[in-house]
Amino acid sequence: MFEIAEYIGIIAFAMSGFFVGVKNKLDLLGILIATFLTALGGGLIRDIIVNKTPFTFTHNYPGIMVILILLLLILFKFHRKNSLENKMFFIISDSIGLVSFSISGALVGIEHHFNLTGIIFLAFITAVGGGIARDVIINEVPFVLKTGFYGTVSIIIAISLYLLTLLNAVTYTTIALLFFFALSLRLTAYYLKWSIPLK
Repeated sequence: MFEIAEYIGIIAFAMSGFFVGVKNKLDLLGILIATFLTALGGGLIRDIIVNKTPFTFTHNYPGIMVILILLLLILFKFHRKNSLENKMFFIISDSIGLVSFSISGALVGIEHHFNLTGIIFLAFITAVGGGIARDVIINEVPFVLKTGFYGTVSIIIAISLYLLTLLNAVTYTTIALLFFFALSLRLTAYYLKWSIPLK
């Protein structure tokens, strides 16, 4: 289950990083860095926290997948699409990446017998760590800090998986249901402009 969520997240966040690089008019090297950071950065931070050799450094698939996604997006000229089209693809791919990496991060926390705080933190850092690093190097306010109902979805996923673990109900089916629920929640929140009020 972890690897499925991880691979989905890598593909989705690779696309998300690509679109951010294009939007900021980066050159090919800049887009490559933005793509790799977004797709793999959060997982690297997560694995370092749990004192584990990063998944990206022990499996060839993550790097290969990022390069293939990058080549396909360039081949089909997504870097020349207008901003409206890119925005739609960005929101969808970024939402899928957010949900997938939140799930994989929470699963790692559960596997290492973390408490609820630890599981929430791992889910959150896996989902947004790469994006924060990407935004910092391109001198932008991190996306997670500008979108009111973004990191909240990651926290909801972590709490849900923690409760499912207590009920001994973590299965492919429950994780798939959680995935689609969280994805629907994130997309609904975006299009309805939900946010957490300051007061």
